[in-house]
Amino acid sequence: MTDVDTRTGRGDPEPDAALDHTTGPLTVAGALRRVRRLADLSQRQLAAALGVSASVISQAEAGRRDLPVTLLRRAAELGGVRLALLDTDGRDVADMSDSAARDGGGRRFPAHLDTRHGDEDWWAGPERYTRRQPTYTFDRDRARRDRKRRTQGTPEDHLLPRPGDALEERSRARRAAAWARHRQRLSRLAAESPRPPAPELVCTCPPDCDDLLDDVRVDTPGRPPHVDRCPCRCDTA
Repeated sequence: MTDVDTRTGRGDPEPDAALDHTTGPLTVAGALRRVRRLADLSQRQLAAALGVSASVISQAEAGRRDLPVTLLRRAAELGGVRLALLDTDGRDVADMSDSAARDGGGRRFPAHLDTRHGDEDWWAGPERYTRRQPTYTFDRDRARRDRKRRTQGTPEDHLLPRPGDALEERSRARRAAAWARHRQRLSRLAAESPRPPAPELVCTCPPDCDDLLDDVRVDTPGRPPHVDRCPCRCDTA
């Protein structure tokens, strides 16, 4: 069956006359109407499915009230769609992780700040020597944070706890890494500056020394015997 353009009475409209379906800013009213159209639900039916009164949906579509995100998300699921954060290129942006590092009281760190391990530039005041370093902390100074971001980029999220994050374990790992670097440096220096070969020993003993060595009447414990005029007096025999 051919679609009919109700404006002209002719068949399929020209491409440039097609309706503009580009997306605009999300509104509660527009989102609810889109969901109801996708799900084929009346206001009363949508309200019943969400467990709210029909007046809540009616007022939201009229722009007289907002709805909680959780309610909008449930409504979107009824229409087979979902709510999402998108960047300027239309790509999904994930929520901040609920499993990210927290402070000693189990509270989330401020979302706009960047977290780090507690042994990295511990920022407590003069009393820091009487306080235990935290496992995780953050930069309170925004200027310092911004300088770091300019050189290292902006982290997408806060730190995620991982095995080995305990400060004692990190300290042991740093010491082990330092020893490994030291051994590598020594090996590199040894490879770059090899020791010269030991000089070959050449015996210059006169024949009389050999006669002494062969003379069974001579007691020669320890070093081999040499005649008095021997210039070598080696121990190569």
